Parts: sequence; structure tokens; C-alpha cells
Amino acid sequence: MNYPLWQIGIPGGLVIAMVAILHVFISHFAIGGGAYLVLLERKANRENDSGLLEYVKKHSVLFALLTLVFGAVSGVGIWFTIGLVSPEATSSLIHTFVWGWAIEWVFFFVEIAAALIYAYGWDSMRRAAHMAVGWVYFVAAWASLVIINGIITYMLTPGRWLQTHGFWDGFFNPTYWPSLVVRTGMAVVLAGMFGLVTGLRIASPVREKIIRYAGWWILLGLLFLVLPVRWYYSDFPPEAKAYFTTILPGMHHVFNLGVAAAALSFVLTALFAIAKPAWLRASMVAIILLCGLTIIGSGEYDREVARKPYAITNYIYSNDLRLAEMPALDKTGFVTTAKWVNRSDASEYSTGQQLFRMQCGVCHSLNGYRAMARRVVGWDKEFAKDALLHLPKMRGTMPPFAGNEQDRTAVATYLASLAPAPAPSADEAAQGRLVFEERCAMCHTIGGMFRPLEFGGMDVDAIDGMLQQLDVLSPDMPPFHGSDAERKALSVFLHSGARIDSRSSRSGQSQ
Repeated sequence: MNYPLWQIGIPGGLVIAMVAILHVFISHFAIGGGAYLVLLERKANRENDSGLLEYVKKHSVLFALLTLVFGAVSGVGIWFTIGLVSPEATSSLIHTFVWGWAIEWVFFFVEIAAALIYAYGWDSMRRAAHMAVGWVYFVAAWASLVIINGIITYMLTPGRWLQTHGFWDGFFNPTYWPSLVVRTGMAVVLAGMFGLVTGLRIASPVREKIIRYAGWWILLGLLFLVLPVRWYYSDFPPEAKAYFTTILPGMHHVFNLGVAAAALSFVLTALFAIAKPAWLRASMVAIILLCGLTIIGSGEYDREVARKPYAITNYIYSNDLRLAEMPALDKTGFVTTAKWVNRSDASEYSTGQQLFRMQCGVCHSLNGYRAMARRVVGWDKEFAKDALLHLPKMRGTMPPFAGNEQDRTAVATYLASLAPAPAPSADEAAQGRLVFEERCAMCHTIGGMFRPLEFGGMDVDAIDGMLQQLDVLSPDMPPFHGSDAERKALSVFLHSGARIDSRSSRSGQSQ
């Protein structure tokens, strides 16, 4: 590791998500809102509607404050958090797309200047010049998206860049165009949602006109998104598509949550903004706005998780280790090459704890979010060592362990100390269930979606014999390291045909 470790008690990825989702939410509104303002100003001028024009003035001030202040601060917050959590990947993005970042910052500067001039130039500028400034803002905002979209999608689908390392090969990657279309459509939706927020406060005859106008932005934007979302998903890597079905069913649930939020916002908008705008209340607008945040959040979550186990697919793992350096680390050892290891205490426990923080801490905490303690209940040292050796097969969403035998032994010692096995049960089948959850449930369910186990007609002795040669049956499985009594209890449990609720077993937990 070339950088020091930064940990605050929860996984760094969660910290990035908390900052990034709100930033993405506001930044997409900043794009669509620019077009919303100028088009509504043009409508007010054509209809010579002073009430509508006064609304646009008020909306533009809120727009400038929200997008420039919160958008800029949260954008800096993203750079701050990704630089601390994933410095190697951040450095790679900067070096790969340095000119892209420079161009995007120029567009952002133009955005700031144009938004301020537009918001505060109503009384000092001619109509044509004022609208021209609005269009300059919108073009600059959308151009920023054009640049950022290439860098974001590169992280999921770097495409030919992996062979050429060429700027344009990485920028115009396989998911660039569908992502750009989806994000543009979402910008339209959010512009309409914020139009409802400000339109609701207008106590004038134009209130219903404003609410209907904003409502149509939401409805048309949501309808527009249907096909581009399918196009975007069709260009995902095959392994990412598998995450949505069998490997990480939680991703599918999150996607469905986004779809449900889109459907709910569509229905509420159609009823209370289009059909009966007089009935629209703050509570309804709050729900619609929350639906917009949910749509953005679900999309960003699925896009981020789809990259697992990488930060940049097939180039840098999520724990900031480069794919190309793994063979050398496995040979020479991780501890001997890491620059930020405290070597004053060379015990296996202390070394394992540091290795856990460096290689696992970006995704796992000890007892909080994605807690490791509840995942290793009852693990002994030998089983933990074998589990570390099989991580990519046991959990394809996890990076392989980087290090030699000595490193694995140290981490295994630390993991085995986190959660000792509970007291054995007098009921053999119940004890077998505990053994299953300790040693098998991270990969298997019985009758569930994730690698279900089937024993069609096998008796207890046959199952017991199979458990004694797991590593022979499949090189992807660790051998059974439990006691003879534990193995026998597990055989009885498996033979009983008992069903495990994947929602309560560790195999069903969120990744």
C-alpha cells in the first residue's frame, strides 16, 4: 500500500455514498433546471405573463443558491472522501483523464458565472441577452455531464483502454452513450420536481399553470427513461448482470425500489400536478421529491456495486490494490512491501488486524455496517486461512487476498478471534444448523437463490463422507475443519431437509 490508512469506524464506501448521492441528486437538477428556467422565461415573455415571469425570477435565485453552494461544496466533499478512502484509484483517474478534468473545471467555472449573472441580472439586462446567458449556463452544465459521464462509466466498463491506455478508448467506453442519455433524462425529471417545490409557494393565478408545467417535465422525463435504462443495462459486463439475478439479489431489490419510486412519482404527479393541481400539497411534493432521490440513489448504488470486486474494472480492486501487482504480493508478501504497517508489534494478531484494515476495511467494519464479526462466528484459524485462499470463488464480489502464507495466517488469527462459536446445542440437527451457518452459509443456502444445496436421497453417512472430501469434490471449496461431532451434526441437518430462510442466514445479507 502506497498510502496511509483512513478509517472512521464505518466502511469508506458508505461515506462516499452519503456524500455522492446527494451531490448527484443536486447536480442533475442543476443541469435540467437550467433548461427549465430559460424555457419557462421564454414562455412568460411570449405570453406577456408578468406573474409567471416573477415566479421564474424567484426560482432562479433558489436555483443559483442550491446548485452553486450545495453542489460545489458536496463536489469538493466527493474529492475529499474518495482521495482518503481510495487514493490509488483516485490517482489513476486523475492521471488517466487529466485533460478531461481540466475541461470539466472550465465548464464548471462558466456555469458559476452564468448562473450568478442569470439570477441577479433580471433588471439590468435586455430580455434576449438574459436568455442567452441562461442558455450558456445550460450548455456548460450539460457539457460538464458529458465529460464526467465518460470518467464515471470508464470505471465500470473501461473497454479497450485496458489494452491501449488511450484517453478516447477509456472515455467513449461501452456504457458511455446509454449512461449519458439516462442521466440527461433524469435531469429533466428532477427539474420538474424542483419546479413543484417552488411552484407550490406561489400564491397567484399562475400557480396551477406552473405546477402543470413542472408536472409535464416529470411525466415526460420518466416515460423517456424506460428504453434508455434497458439499453444501459444491456451494456453492463456479463458478471455485473449476474449480480442482479443470482449472486447479489439485493441489487435487484434496490433496482426494483427505484422502479417503484419512479412509478409512485409518476402516479402522484399525474393526479396532483396534471389532473388536479389545486389539490397539490407540500406533503405530496415531499413524497415526489423523495421518490426522485430514491431513483438516483438506487441507480448509483447498482452502478457502484456492479463494479465489484473492482474500483476500476479489471484494473484496480476496491481495496485499492492493482490487479497487476497481485502475483508479486502473493510471492513476496504484503506486510514486507506495505509502506504503512506498524512493525513494532510483530504478533500474528496485530499484523492480522492491520492487514484486515488495509485489505478489508474499505467494505467491512467489525460490528457495524457489513460487520465482519457476525460473518466469522465460530471460525477457527485453519478454516479462516482456507477461506482467505478461496475468496474470489466463495464471494465473487470480493477481491482476492493479497499476500503469502504468513500474511494469511496472521489475518486468519485475527478473524478467528472476533466471534467464538456459541455453546453447542443438545439437539444434533440444531447444532448442525449452527455449523452450517458458521462454515457453509457464506456461499450456500438450502433451497435459496445463491448456490443452493441439494442432496437428493443421500443418507447421513453418504453426506458425512462427502463432507470429508470437500476440497476433492471442488477445488473452490475449503476442506471441512470442524470436529467429527460437528461434521456429523451438519450431516444430520443437511439430511433433515430443513430449509434456511436466506433473509436470516448470513448468505442472505447485503454485500
